This record gives sequence, structure tokens and C-alpha cells, in this order.
Amino acid sequence: MKRISTHILDLMHGRPAGDVPVRLERQESSGNWRIVGSAPTDVDGRCVLLECELTAGWYRLVFDTGSYFRALNIEALYPVVEVTFQVRDGESLFHIPLLLSANGYTTYRGN
Repeated sequence: MKRISTHILDLMHGRPAGDVPVRLERQESSGNWRIVGSAPTDVDGRCVLLECELTAGWYRLVFDTGSYFRALNIEALYPVVEVTFQVRDGESLFHIPLLLSANGYTTYRGN
């Protein structure tokens, strides 16, 4: 199975970030971005966005962090986090975690 998944950890509270809207987009040859999947994170902060044909190209995960922090009554610096990455021929599994706080974030390729 080919797939892209993510996991969000709220570093301020030391727990997974549930109910965060996440969108997966793929860049078309025209340069425009097309939505290929979307879902909120579950109570464990996890989200599997794509379990289908994964072709070479540029993808991005768009995290609606603003709605998450508004629900917690926290003013956040980054209302949206976009992580752009490249899928190469032969690659099939991508897990892109997001470590999040109100004033910063980091990401990496997990497994």
C-alpha cells in the first residue's frame, strides 16, 4: 500500500493534537495545487491522508493550526503550517510528523 500519513504532537501540552484539519495537495504540471485528500487528526493526533496511487511529484501537507489553537483559547503565531516535500519514483511510504507549539513548529520524515 502506498500512503502519506501525519502525526501532530502539541509540545505545549505534551499530548497529541486531535481534531486538526489537514489537507494533502499535489502540484500539477501547470504549477497549480490540487487537493488529493483531507481529514482531521484523530484523538491520537494521527491522520492517514492518502492510501492509493502515489506518483512521483511535489506534495504538500496543509495544517489548519489556527483552528486548533482557537479552540484552546490560545493566540498562535502560525495559523497555517505548510510542509512541501518531494516523492520520487519507487518511494511509497511517507510519514510526516509535525511538532507544534503556539509560536513554532518543526517537522521531519518519520517511519
